[in-house]
Amino acid sequence: MYTIYVVFRCFSGKREAFVEKIKEEGIVAAIRSEEGCLRYDYYFSEKDPEELLLIEAWESSQHQKVHMEQPHMAKLRKIKEDYVCTTTIGEFELKS
Repeated sequence: MYTIYVVFRCFSGKREAFVEKIKEEGIVAAIRSEEGCLRYDYYFSEKDPEELLLIEAWESSQHQKVHMEQPHMAKLRKIKEDYVCTTTIGEFELKS
């Protein structure tokens, strides 16, 4: 299993709107239906109203690489321009 985390720093007041927008556009559903996707979940920080955490789990790093090239990911990157000011990505081992 290949697991990454993504921390988004959203523009003030836009965190929830960002998640709603990508859900409305069908991006979240499209990602979750991709081959090899085991988990794709967003979490809101209780402490920081601009912070958004994403946990992704894939069968392999190759599945995640293919995921990044999908048309809906290009759409997500475009939408991010209006909602997200910084993105930090890291890897970790998710234990069950």
